[in-house]
Amino acid sequence: MPKRSTDELFQLIKSLEKAEKRNFKLFVQRNATAPDMKTIQLFDALDKLDDYDEEALLKKNPDIKKQQLSNLKSHLYRQILASLRILRDENNIQLQIHEYMDYARILYDKGLYLQSLKSLDRIKSFAREHNQLTYSLQAMIFEKKIEALYITRSMENRAELLAKEVEEADDRLTLIGKLSNLSLQLYSWYINMGHARDDKDRMAIKAFFETNLPQNAKLYKGFYERLYLYQSYCWYGFILQDLLMYYRYCQKWVDIFEEYPSMVKVDTQWYIKGMHNLLNAHFMLLNHEKFEKDLQKFEQFYHSRQANCNDNNRVQSFIYLYTAKLNKHFLEGSFTTGLALVPEIQEKINAFRLKMDPHRILVFYYKIACLYFGSGDNEKTIEYLNRIINWKVDLRTDLQCYSRLLHLIAHYELGNYEILEYLIKSVYRFMAKMQNLSVVEEEIFRFLRKSFHLNKKQVKAAFIHLKEKLEKYKDNPLESRSFMYLDIISWLESKIKNVPVQEIIRAKYKAKTGARNKVEG
Repeated sequence: MPKRSTDELFQLIKSLEKAEKRNFKLFVQRNATAPDMKTIQLFDALDKLDDYDEEALLKKNPDIKKQQLSNLKSHLYRQILASLRILRDENNIQLQIHEYMDYARILYDKGLYLQSLKSLDRIKSFAREHNQLTYSLQAMIFEKKIEALYITRSMENRAELLAKEVEEADDRLTLIGKLSNLSLQLYSWYINMGHARDDKDRMAIKAFFETNLPQNAKLYKGFYERLYLYQSYCWYGFILQDLLMYYRYCQKWVDIFEEYPSMVKVDTQWYIKGMHNLLNAHFMLLNHEKFEKDLQKFEQFYHSRQANCNDNNRVQSFIYLYTAKLNKHFLEGSFTTGLALVPEIQEKINAFRLKMDPHRILVFYYKIACLYFGSGDNEKTIEYLNRIINWKVDLRTDLQCYSRLLHLIAHYELGNYEILEYLIKSVYRFMAKMQNLSVVEEEIFRFLRKSFHLNKKQVKAAFIHLKEKLEKYKDNPLESRSFMYLDIISWLESKIKNVPVQEIIRAKYKAKTGARNKVEG
């Protein structure tokens, strides 16, 4: 695996673009002193490193002493941030409001109270326009201070109006805080646990959701109240595997940005995440036509100026666009064609390795492994699954479990019977320990244990029997997650018919899209 450096200064320098590096050097050189020249030397030295290595750094730069390094790094870190701060970013509404707040403070310190109040009024108007309630409240609190300390006579009944504005903002922020907490906690559940595994999980999630959902939350019409409400229902439905609820609230999540188009610029990350979840909902519900339409829309956004105005947007839009592109090949059964995406994805992972969290990389590796499995390359399947299995990270127990199960099936396909008996026991123990064994997985393990002792004719009959058993559980919400991670039914059909699994899936895709076109025609 690529080394993921934890040195914060190194990460910051590696995140800079050419223009930002040039601006930093101009910023430091304007009033350069001897220590500043050393920080530039340290900057250049770190910029040349591929991975952070303090010993190599000191060896190549003897002018920088070890006892100086800590202070130099702290000073350099602050200088880089200061140089970035003066680069005006027209796309960052929050930074612009901060700048206006600084102006209001300067005017206030100069004793120009009325000018400061006018500036604060403009801030409130700008903040309201872009749904930035916290900044609006900061401006109100500053106004209260000026009105309480000085006789400004800025407006009749000013105190009453200001008090009412503050109370309304407080009420809204309280609700937004509760809804954003609920959304975050549900998302955290999913990241750590995956989907609900049994009735106990379902009851626990339902009780938590109903207890923490604020009363009358649906009555509020503000942008962020609705956004966090939709997110909460989105994660709730996803964890319960209520895919229609998940889809409905994913659509609402994206629709609110259509209603407030300026918010795509203000909170681009939430728009990107909403598009990802909507595409994921289409994928899981096999909404081929809607999936294709929204994928094209998202790809257009991916190439837009807004998607490329900073690293955050670039990285996240890459992650979610290419996740959707992989899903498209899973929908169509075009696994071999989809392999052309793998080098590009790996190149991007390497380029963004300091900015991507392990969870996203693991999901990519699992999807790539599934792509190879669908195309019939079981050795490459195992290679990518080993990256997940051997990566020591406490995330997504469900992903770890299904990686091991697919790993086991890939060895079965290769006929590695000498290690299968050990793997079956090992994977079964792991999934049982993680409380991740459903009826579907139990049936798969039971089949694999017996298959060693069956002849070719008996194996085919066993495949047919297993397929009939598993099809009974396909619409069971507690069992459906097994089919989300691995299209086990299509794999069984491929074994029964003795054709590649991608041909089975492609035939299903063509049958469904053909039937739809016939109806539409």
